[in-house]
Amino acid sequence: MHYFVTGATGFIGKFLVAKLLARGAQVHVLVRAGSESKFTALCDRYPHHAGQLHAVRGDLSQPGLGLEAAQVEALRGQIAHMFHLAAIYDIGASEEAQILANVQGTRHVLQAAETLAVGCLHYASSIAVAGLYSGTWREDMFDEAEKLINPYLRTKHEAEKLVRTTATCPFRIYRPGMVVGHSRSGEMDKVDGPYFFFRLIKKMRQALPPWMPMLGVEGGRLNIVPVDYVADAMDYLAHKEGLDGRVFHLTDPKPHKVGEVMNLVAAAAAAPQFTMRIDARMAAFIPKSVTGPLAKLPPVARMRRQFLKDLQIPEEALGFLTYPTKFDCRDTLRELKGSGIECPPLVSYVGALWDYWLRHLDTDLFVDHTLAGNVEDKVIMITGASSGIGKALALRLAETRARIMLVARDPEKLKTTQEEIHAIGGRAWTYSADVSLMEECDRLIAQVLQEHGQVDILVNNAGRSIRRGISAAYDRFHDYERTMQLNYFGALRLIMGLLPHFEKQRSGQIINISSIGVLTNAPRFSAYVASKAALDAFSRCAASEFSDINIHFTTINMPLVRTPMIAPTKIYDHVPAIAPEEAADMICDAMIHKHKRIATRLGVFAQVMHFVMPKVTEIIMNTGFKMFPDSSAARHEGGTEVAAAAPTTEQMAFAYLMKGIHW
Repeated sequence: MHYFVTGATGFIGKFLVAKLLARGAQVHVLVRAGSESKFTALCDRYPHHAGQLHAVRGDLSQPGLGLEAAQVEALRGQIAHMFHLAAIYDIGASEEAQILANVQGTRHVLQAAETLAVGCLHYASSIAVAGLYSGTWREDMFDEAEKLINPYLRTKHEAEKLVRTTATCPFRIYRPGMVVGHSRSGEMDKVDGPYFFFRLIKKMRQALPPWMPMLGVEGGRLNIVPVDYVADAMDYLAHKEGLDGRVFHLTDPKPHKVGEVMNLVAAAAAAPQFTMRIDARMAAFIPKSVTGPLAKLPPVARMRRQFLKDLQIPEEALGFLTYPTKFDCRDTLRELKGSGIECPPLVSYVGALWDYWLRHLDTDLFVDHTLAGNVEDKVIMITGASSGIGKALALRLAETRARIMLVARDPEKLKTTQEEIHAIGGRAWTYSADVSLMEECDRLIAQVLQEHGQVDILVNNAGRSIRRGISAAYDRFHDYERTMQLNYFGALRLIMGLLPHFEKQRSGQIINISSIGVLTNAPRFSAYVASKAALDAFSRCAASEFSDINIHFTTINMPLVRTPMIAPTKIYDHVPAIAPEEAADMICDAMIHKHKRIATRLGVFAQVMHFVMPKVTEIIMNTGFKMFPDSSAARHEGGTEVAAAAPTTEQMAFAYLMKGIHW
């Protein structure tokens, strides 16, 4: 027996072809010029049946499928069953493309079926032919379709109409529901339909514990079916006698509502459940004269677009949240009775769908998460690059193809760092500058832009820290001035100098090395924390102004780092601190993922505590303040501390409990 299949290399086609090959049939596959590799992949998928597969050169967009005369002559009268599966199943595709594939393609298939004297045409339609029909849609219904609101619904309806009204050979029509992956393997080829929810659920799983109750949306019923059920049912019904001219709903007889589907996926993903769900249809009670103008407001429209972009949900998909149609499939179930073919309940295979999506279809898998891939050929300016965090970062970047601009005051130390980078095979240039001086900042920006033509990332790492209680600083106002001059005004001058350049190239990233002290309100560091907090506040404001032109601001609330800056405070010899290399890794992570903020869990917890229980937090910080003494320099005792007294058990316990916090 001979079969002719369009769309054989597509998703449903691959599984249906397996069933036809198992019957020992010869399967002729329509192959468009340039798509030969897909046919080869199909043969490789079924190596033991490769001799039964035959490529037929043609094109769905051409009259009569563009078959050559020799091909027509060889196949005329030989094709017992012709399966037309090829179509665009994408609500986001252009109307022109969908008309060409779905409507014109079906017209050309009908022409070829007549020319080849096909025994029976099996057409894969869709539940989309119902449009947004309100109520129960039976298998004998067609003209009753309502609200064909987008090209996908309209072209699928028009294509089925062509089969019904112009087919010259016997035909059978199959209307699958929303086709998802295989019920056992989860195999799927694209993100569509219910898969649009998966990214949201993944984000929830990453951010929240699974026991956290969530507020969600309830909507209409989504008729979801696995691809193996569709292929099995089509194969069986195509070969059963006496069914010509019939329509079959390959749908789930017990479909789930939107909220139920999301909860089933969330359960499979170990993500929080939507305990309370608000019916999306409630929005219909608000007059469109109110919602229409509101939705068109630029800020509202932009937030909506950004939300959908983050979750990778097409705008068109939102219209199906309130899907109003229920599909009756009793005739199909009657014909399948006794065959052992039935649609499995979604709960039995949703875990396979989630697992396959997470391993093969999650778009995060296809994003370059390597440092080298994200900084290649980018010009990265690092202040404070001659030692500590700045040097560690520069050496980390030396392993990539980034162009590293090393900025610090000491030219000799810069040269040493540059030589280490060159020894690794990296590319680095040195610029001696004191970024606490405004004229030096201006000169630096001008020189780098002149010599390299661009700056892509600025790392404001240079900083000054003063560990001194306020009562010991009444006569040292200059401490606050000097700290603010470098940590805030110097960093700000560089940012302001580069922003016009970033605006012109419509891209750029500013990474500010802040402090965990800004989150914990660390005592004894009022000058340092205030300067960093000022830079944080500026960056938050600036990010709101430049977010639409691809300019990113990242704040890193760095915990205590064992660098030369903390060396004079000998008590830090005994408290936990991260290495400069660990700090460099945090900055590299910011370059890859463009985070708004990076902070330790303890820092975030301290910030939450400050808002929820400010007085309790104040008492805890005061306890630390009293527990750890000022340095001799801070107490105006003169001299330098050469060693720190051995810490008490109480001090060590407190320091480890508050790991990373400055005391």
